[in-house]
Amino acid sequence: MVVPELRPWRAAKPHVVRLADAVRPRLARAAAATKPRLARLARAGKPQVATGARPKTWQYTAGAATAGLALTAGVVTAAGPWDSSGQRTAERDRAVALGRAGGTDHGSAPGAPGRPRPAPTAGPVLTGLGGVSTVKSAPDGKALTDALTPLLKDPALGPRPAAAVIDVTTGRRLFGKASDAALTPASTTKVATAVAALSAMGADHRLTTRAALEPDTKEVVLVGGGDPTLTARKSTDGAASLRTLAAGTAAALADRGIREVTLSYDTTRYAGDEMHPIGVDGNLARVTPLMADEGRTNDSTSGPAQRVTDPAADAARRFGEFLKSHGIKTTAPGLSKATTRAKTLAAVSSPPLSAVVERMLTNSDNDIAEALARQTAIATGNRADFAGAGKAISGRLRALGLPVKGAAFKDGSGLNRADRLTPDLLTALLAKAADPSHPELRPALTGLPVAGFTGTLTTRYTDGASGVVRAKTGTLSGVHTLAGTLVDEDGRLLAFAFMATDTDPGRPAATQQALDRIASALAACGCR
Repeated sequence: MVVPELRPWRAAKPHVVRLADAVRPRLARAAAATKPRLARLARAGKPQVATGARPKTWQYTAGAATAGLALTAGVVTAAGPWDSSGQRTAERDRAVALGRAGGTDHGSAPGAPGRPRPAPTAGPVLTGLGGVSTVKSAPDGKALTDALTPLLKDPALGPRPAAAVIDVTTGRRLFGKASDAALTPASTTKVATAVAALSAMGADHRLTTRAALEPDTKEVVLVGGGDPTLTARKSTDGAASLRTLAAGTAAALADRGIREVTLSYDTTRYAGDEMHPIGVDGNLARVTPLMADEGRTNDSTSGPAQRVTDPAADAARRFGEFLKSHGIKTTAPGLSKATTRAKTLAAVSSPPLSAVVERMLTNSDNDIAEALARQTAIATGNRADFAGAGKAISGRLRALGLPVKGAAFKDGSGLNRADRLTPDLLTALLAKAADPSHPELRPALTGLPVAGFTGTLTTRYTDGASGVVRAKTGTLSGVHTLAGTLVDEDGRLLAFAFMATDTDPGRPAATQQALDRIASALAACGCR
């Protein structure tokens, strides 16, 4: 399961101009249709802006989704990738190219030159997130059936493909083919993991790694908090740094006059087997609450890579080396458990859960997925092992009112072939994440790869659907899935899930192309 790296924004810029030119007429219609509503929204938002209170992470996420996240329909969607991969930059650049007609300004200084006015122009975005519809009614079910059924008969999709398409605004299913069939979902399992984790812990939650001192023995314990993004590299890219933790720990020890310690590490936050049922595999390290750079032995940040045999011991060893560079002598690290008497010397925390979820979905990161599954188990009072994580995910989805009948969660990543999801559940997950009453779930949408631009869709959709489809892929040998959102030709936000099992393992590209053709046809369909 090869996961490509994120493409730098500058490399994607030529695509942006081409795509934005192609959708300019739709943008103009959307701007005209939503002008009165935007005026009302601006008036309603003035008191909140005036307060000067710092919004929480989920408020940033929800605000961006409501005002400027294109979920494939407006300036943002046409422009390309989201957040750290360049979508906000794309939005600003294209808004300027369109004569400063609008767009969303994500943080520019008031009055700064070369920035668009902070006036969102994507009508279908607001509609899709629960606003009053200003676009045509949802596609006709019979017309959708006529458009999609022939494509689902492609032999590359195997003998029993399943599909579902729903109107996100109303939640009504528009098309279904074996939509209640519980099939192997592969990495689309991560959509369920994302929703469950965000629901259980909230978008602002952070995962903390700390170093604690046992006062009686001068033992320093590196306590794993389950942060899968912890890094030992010099360049952190916003992640928690093992180097920073060591520097803080050394300073705290120096303040106490301590220059020599016994070093140990604590992995008791998780329980059960560390090894995934697939065994040693480049797609996943051992599942442990303490690791640095996902145990990778090269400089990669996503995709398959050789991993160290024991990520926790390796992280502790590197921590000891960083302490030594600050003048603290340590023993070779050994496995231990911090007592209740241990005093925290220093701590570092992950980015907010919203950002961690986005990274997981965009890169299809299995290590993050398994970590979030276990953290969900802990947050819900379940045992932090594979079984407890599966129980926790299922429980959170059931509490959200989602159709979990037939679903089975044997892991959080989708690498386990015993996982089962239905197209109905996948589309319901996406619709729930778009529900304005659940802004904490929005990262489950904003993290979806953008066709032709980011993550696992970087090299797919070279036709007109590039930049239009946002979807999570799932790929195992003989299994291919695609679940995401798009806006059709009439400006209606749709969620879809297409699942193919028992496909020819020797022709994965043919199956992926067949799925992409279905999504492209859906995006191009007025279907009245």
